[in-house]
Amino acid sequence: MAEFAPVTTIADFRQLDDGEILEGYFDGFHGSPPPGSDRSRAFWHGWRNGRVDAGLAKPDFAQIALDLAFRQIGGSAA
Repeated sequence: MAEFAPVTTIADFRQLDDGEILEGYFDGFHGSPPPGSDRSRAFWHGWRNGRVDAGLAKPDFAQIALDLAFRQIGGSAA
């Protein structure tokens, strides 16, 4: 499934398209199947986080690392 490298840094996250993250998030939250190669890394990142927030998956190391990075600066990740 993972043809994209997980996002683990704030700098990497900020390079992603917010709209595509949000679109992927909603798909993941509502249980849509894994995105294919026709989707972007931003969509895939959102999809992964939507699944976690919906309780369909547990966060992995990359998601935890990004969350910790944002917590250290007092911000929040999408």
